[in-house]
Amino acid sequence: MNLTNILAVSGLPGMFKMVGNRANGLIVEDLATGKRRFVSARKHQFSPLESISIYTLGDTVPLADVFLKMKEVEAKHPPVAPKSPPHELFEYFEEILPDFDEDRVKAGDIKKVIQWYKALGKLDLLDEEE
Repeated sequence: MNLTNILAVSGLPGMFKMVGNRANGLIVEDLATGKRRFVSARKHQFSPLESISIYTLGDTVPLADVFLKMKEVEAKHPPVAPKSPPHELFEYFEEILPDFDEDRVKAGDIKKVIQWYKALGKLDLLDEEE
C-alpha cells in the first residue's frame, strides 16, 4: 500500500493526491473525480497519510500497517460506522490494534481512520505493494 502524496485536507471531503506545490498552498487532485485544484495553505491544513502513526503503549504504528490489519479482519469484523458511539469505536479499534494508547487516541481519531480506510477502499488503493 502506497500512501505517498495522498492527503487529507481540512474542510474538504474526500482524499487528494498532491501534484504540485506553490509558496502559498498545494495543487491537489481529487482521487474520486480526478479534478485538480489549488488549495490555499492559509485556509486549510494538509495531513499526508504516510506521516500519520497511531500511538500504542510501546511505539507508534504507521497508518499503512493499521490499514493492512483492518483489511485482514474485514471479512469477519467489518469496520464500524464512523458515527457509532465511542465505546463501539474503541471496541473495534482494540481488535485491530490491541495495545493502542487509549489516553492518546481519541474517538475522533478512530473515526478519521475508518473514514480514510473506507475512502481508500472505494478507490482500490488498499492493495499491498509487491
